[in-house]
Amino acid sequence: MTKVDVKNLSDAYQAPKVLNPDAIEGSLLERMPSPTGWRILILPYRGKGKTESGVYLPDSVVEQSQVSTQVGYVLKVGPLAYQDEEKFPKGAWCEERDWVMFARYAGSRFNIDGGEVRILNDDEILARIIDPEDILHY
Repeated sequence: MTKVDVKNLSDAYQAPKVLNPDAIEGSLLERMPSPTGWRILILPYRGKGKTESGVYLPDSVVEQSQVSTQVGYVLKVGPLAYQDEEKFPKGAWCEERDWVMFARYAGSRFNIDGGEVRILNDDEILARIIDPEDILHY
């Protein structure tokens, strides 16, 4: 994917509503909240907004599935995340720019210009994944 400097989070999505992680850089990433302590800033996965047969889903359905999603993209990691060697003896469970799974209602949700983000504790990450489309979203 090509790198593009975007101004708003909603501009980081390609048609039809597929996130281009490479577009989240520069001033957009700098303007996002920086997690403190052991917290992690996550961008929940929205899905493609289209069914297998090509029918586009209304924005309200896509937004509703984003609220209950269990997959997200790691935007920023706090300075103390994964530093507790007793709790994380094998090191960090995730890094910036990873796709991860987390509990359905984990973290604190808030809206920024163009979409919702979440802040999770470092121990709320359940798994790293390669492609968010590999996980079924209901």
